[in-house]
Amino acid sequence: MTVSAASDRDLAESAKISRPVIELRRGGRALAGSYLYQGEGLITGWHSHEVHQIEYALHGVVEVETDAAHYLLPPQQAAWIPAGLEHQAVMNPDVKTIAVMFDAQLIAEPGDRARIIAVSPLIREMMIYGLRWPIDRAHGDDTSDTFFATLAHLVGEALDHEAPLSLPTSDHPIVAAALAYTKEHLASATAEEVSRAVSVSERTLRRLFSETLGISWRTYLLHARMLRAMALLAAPDQSVQATATAVGFESLSSFTRSFNQFCGETPSAYRARARDEH
Repeated sequence: MTVSAASDRDLAESAKISRPVIELRRGGRALAGSYLYQGEGLITGWHSHEVHQIEYALHGVVEVETDAAHYLLPPQQAAWIPAGLEHQAVMNPDVKTIAVMFDAQLIAEPGDRARIIAVSPLIREMMIYGLRWPIDRAHGDDTSDTFFATLAHLVGEALDHEAPLSLPTSDHPIVAAALAYTKEHLASATAEEVSRAVSVSERTLRRLFSETLGISWRTYLLHARMLRAMALLAAPDQSVQATATAVGFESLSSFTRSFNQFCGETPSAYRARARDEH
């Protein structure tokens, strides 16, 4: 599988031209507000917002993709998407999320990239409480403006506590093709197979990953397997054994050890926590 650099750039430029800005306030003038999503799976398509957004997964899993990285939002974590950042979201089935949108003036240092952050119980409860003020209401008021200004301050502080739940992307055509092939064959991918698929030697593949991503192909494979495992374990009726097999582990003990090192808890503990209803 080969891709020319010119065609890769052309595709990127074409995608950029067609990406819309979605006005979440829908003509309203409130400084901030909330939105609850629950239902079937959904792919939003590439877009950006005129407001900052923090999205919290009550249950189910959300995936967020930007031009720079692919992020996994598991239950009880939050995704930060600054205003103007082009992205698309994949809402996996049985997902339930709360999003709070802030006018740009409410966050002092929003950054220019998406992040997955661990939210405190206080932020979580305030996001739930904030559902009484939808983002598309006509006007704010003193009570809601003060409430969301306080929440914005807490969120701004939380942005310093980022969770390592993302995979790098690349506009290098060979690396991008290798990333795509690896993600499509997580259960069986080897460096030899990936190298053959993108028509380079294993030595060249290792060098390109190190130079463009700063990590080895094997590290990328492990992280991709762990993120896929987290998404699978949040699904109804998914066993730990089936998850281990699906992401390429022949030994359940090896999978448990790798998952614990990556997530800080066992697959069983994560599975139980991820399925809690709120």
